Amino acid sequence: MKFVALVAVVGEEREEEAIRIAKESGAGAVTILRGRNLGLKEKKIFFGLTLEENISLLLFILPRKISMRVMKALNEGMDMQNDENSALAFTVPLGHVAGLNIEELHKFENEIRQIL
Repeated sequence: MKFVALVAVVGEEREEEAIRIAKESGAGAVTILRGRNLGLKEKKIFFGLTLEENISLLLFILPRKISMRVMKALNEGMDMQNDENSALAFTVPLGHVAGLNIEELHKFENEIRQIL
């Protein structure tokens, strides 16, 4: 089974929505990292403090066949093509994966059987 890492970068306020969309389309466990986004525009200053957008980086390890369905659902559900939206998602192929939970692996196998 070929795996990919699907990474979704979303505003912190939309984190739960993105996780719900991903799980409804076949994703399982997620690793959540917090960060800040400065973007292309200049920093905004308010009383000497920079105002950055708080973001969540969502990391999913998925079989390749399921990843495209999850990515499509995130793209549509989070309206990622809208210029006003700062969310994005991408996949990275993985050569080797160790430590996947056996329950998660069985979930993936069942999902792939349903797809085929």
